[in-house]
Amino acid sequence: MAKAFKNGARGITGSLAGPERKLLRELFGDVITVLEERAQIHELPEDLDPLYALTGMRPESANLPEPSDAAVKRLLPDASDDKDVADEFRRLTEADLITEKISLLRRAQLLLETEKLVLSVSEAQGFARALNDVRLVLAERLNIQSEADSERISQLVDAAKVTTSEEYLGLVYNLVSWVQDTLMQALMSAER
Repeated sequence: MAKAFKNGARGITGSLAGPERKLLRELFGDVITVLEERAQIHELPEDLDPLYALTGMRPESANLPEPSDAAVKRLLPDASDDKDVADEFRRLTEADLITEKISLLRRAQLLLETEKLVLSVSEAQGFARALNDVRLVLAERLNIQSEADSERISQLVDAAKVTTSEEYLGLVYNLVSWVQDTLMQALMSAER
């Protein structure tokens, strides 16, 4: 059974049971897969100007399409309501953002190798960001668009009463939200 994260003399500590750690590792892996699929469009052709190949930047003529998966769009949102600005920002930054997110998710997976987690502030911040990415994907899959949607999902607390895959996903969302909430409270306590 999960125990809330706390800030203490040894750092930010919490514990998760084996099944909870396994579930979180799988969720982190699922988000990595979704991001890796998006990263494939960033592969540059071999005949590209060597300067672009060296920097990893795309030429202006090679704008990226918006993500077709709504969950990826939540992970990599437009930076502006102005389409031209959003496209330019995506072209210049998206590949690096994907790399950073995947790196945080992989580190979070590694932190889950033991039941008791003892995290530095930096590790806790990275873990919280990885949890947030999982929550964004789950929220999109659950179609959480409003406070009422969020309230409906938060009412799912009894696994014995779950009868649909959406309800199960809601329970998972609630677990991830609780873990992230206790982690953020411990982080705020550490920063005082």
